[in-house]
Amino acid sequence: MEMIISTWNIERFKHKDKDQQMYQLCHEQKADIMVLTESDRQFKQNYSYEFHTPLITQAPADYPLPARYEDTENRVSIYSNFPLVKMHETHDKYTAICVELATDYGNLLVYGTIVGILGNRTATFKDEVRHHIEDIQRLSKLGNMCICGDFNCSFSDNYYLTNFARKSFLNIFEQENIKLLTKEQPECIDHIAVSGDFVGDMKCKVSEWNLDKKLSDHKGITVELY
Repeated sequence: MEMIISTWNIERFKHKDKDQQMYQLCHEQKADIMVLTESDRQFKQNYSYEFHTPLITQAPADYPLPARYEDTENRVSIYSNFPLVKMHETHDKYTAICVELATDYGNLLVYGTIVGILGNRTATFKDEVRHHIEDIQRLSKLGNMCICGDFNCSFSDNYYLTNFARKSFLNIFEQENIKLLTKEQPECIDHIAVSGDFVGDMKCKVSEWNLDKKLSDHKGITVELY
């Protein structure tokens, strides 16, 4: 068994003048599942299946928008070589998406998200964390999960964290037998966590890219299960 999962926050595609370099980096991951956050429909990946949160500009008038968005922007995109079984509801369809995919190794609920649209220093951050915990607790009862995206929280150091977020996620992952595969990565706030029953006794190799952060203000991260 082998599966490769990647995630990258592309910073609202601010570096579209370097799009070919960005495409090349994504292509080099050879990911079976690619989760892009702070995404843009213009940055389209070459996969058999793709799933997106709605365009931000299509949100209702009372939906809180902390910034001006372009007509092509959406917050999370999931690209996959595996077909869709079912879409699952999330706490905020503009910020989190959950697709159940029929992988070669059994169904997997892929939950792509951003935790804290404005980072982890805002008044609403704790509420956002709670909503994510509720989603994970509910969805993990339906089958094996992969939680992927921008957590705005590091787990191995003091790079960027709140104790509340760190403890909340570690507690729910332990409770639901979910392995945070990127937990030991330094200066890392984008993470990939997968149900322990899905990982089984497989080994895990973690790699990072865009280390100089010239194509986005986030590193990309890839896990290879084998």
